[in-house]
Amino acid sequence: MLALVMLINRAGSMVLPFLGVYMTNHLHFSIENSGIVLSFFGIGSVIGSWLGGMITDKIGEYRVQSLSLLLSVPLFCMIPLFTTEAGLAGIILAQSIVSETFRPANSVAITKYAKPENITRAFSLNRMAVNLGFSIGPALGGILSAISYEFLFFSNALAALLAGLMYIWFFKGRARLAKEKAKKVKEVIIIKKESSPYRDSKFLIYCVFCMLFSICFFQLFSTLTIFYKDTAHLSQQNIGYILGYSGFLIVLLEMGLVQVAEKYFTLAFTMLFGTFLCGVSYAMLAFDYSIITLVLSMTLLCVGEIWTLPFMSTITALRSGENNKGAYMGLNGMSFSIAFIITPYIGTLIAEKAGFNVLWIGTGLLAVFIAFGFYFIIPWMLGDKNKTEAEEGIV
Repeated sequence: MLALVMLINRAGSMVLPFLGVYMTNHLHFSIENSGIVLSFFGIGSVIGSWLGGMITDKIGEYRVQSLSLLLSVPLFCMIPLFTTEAGLAGIILAQSIVSETFRPANSVAITKYAKPENITRAFSLNRMAVNLGFSIGPALGGILSAISYEFLFFSNALAALLAGLMYIWFFKGRARLAKEKAKKVKEVIIIKKESSPYRDSKFLIYCVFCMLFSICFFQLFSTLTIFYKDTAHLSQQNIGYILGYSGFLIVLLEMGLVQVAEKYFTLAFTMLFGTFLCGVSYAMLAFDYSIITLVLSMTLLCVGEIWTLPFMSTITALRSGENNKGAYMGLNGMSFSIAFIITPYIGTLIAEKAGFNVLWIGTGLLAVFIAFGFYFIIPWMLGDKNKTEAEEGIV
C-alpha cells in the first residue's frame, strides 16, 4: 500500500522535469535565472528534509505523510499564478518544503512495515512505484504541456490529493502494527547510533558523498531537459517519452538487478559500479547527441541509479538506531536536497558560460571520483559487516 500510494502520487510528477522548459520557453526566463529559481526547490528540500526528519521522530510518520500530501494540493494549484522570477521562486520554495517533509517520513514507514530481512527490496519496491509513476507522469506531461502548462500543475495537485486520501484511508489506526514491525527491525539491525546523526562524523562524510553524487545525478531534473530541448532539438513530447522510458526501464529491471547486487556484490562495490555508470551516461553526451546515444545514455543512467539510490537508504537504515531513524533519514535526505540547490544553478551556469560539453565531461569525472569515495567510505563506516549482513538477509 505504501508503494501504491507512491505510484499514484508520482504518476502526477510532471512539474519538476518540465519546470526548466516552462520557465525558459513559456515565461521567457534566461537559462541562468531559471537555474536560480530551480535552486529554490533545493532550498525548500533541505528545510523540508530537516523538518520532516525532526517531526517524524516526534509525531510519527503517519501524520507527517498525510499532512505533506494534502497540503501540497493547493500549493501546486497556485504555481501558475506566479509569473515573475521572485514570485515563482517563493511558491516553489513553499511547495518544496511541504512536499519534501514526506521523504524521511516515508523512509521510516518502509523500515517499520517491511520485513527486516527485506529492507533493501522494500526500498526498491517503493522506488519501482516512484519510477512507474515517473514513466507515466512525464510522458503525459509532455503531451499536456504542449496544450497548456497549467495542466501540469493541476494534474500534480490531483495526484497528490488521491494519494493523500488513499494513504489516510488505509493507514489510519495502524500504529500498533507499525510498532510490532519496528521491534522486529530492532532485533535485526546491528549498528545502532542513538545519538544525533549530526555528531556522527563517519555518517556526515558519507552524506557529503551522497550530496556530490546527487549533484551529478540531478542534472536529469534540470539541465538535461534543457539540453534535450535546446541542443538535441527534441520536442516536448519526445522529452516526455525519454523520461517515461527511464521510469519504465527501472520498473522492469530494478528488483532483478537489486537481487543480483545483494547476492553477488558487497555494498561498496555496488555503489562503486552504480555511480561509475551514472558518470559514463552523462560524459558520453559530450561526444554525440543522436537519438540512439540519448537512449543509450538514459539506459546507463537508469542501471546506475538502480545500483545506487536504494542502497543509500539501506546504508542509512543500518547506521541509524531505533529511536532516531527519522533524524538519520532526514539528514541523508538533506544531502539530496542541498544538491537540488547547487545543481540547477551550477549546471545552468556552466552550460551557458562554457557549453554543455564541459558540463557533461565534468559531471562524468566527478562521478568517477565519487564512485571510488563510496568504495572506501562504506566499509570504513559499516565495518566488516557488509558480506555477513548480506548473507543474513539484512541488506
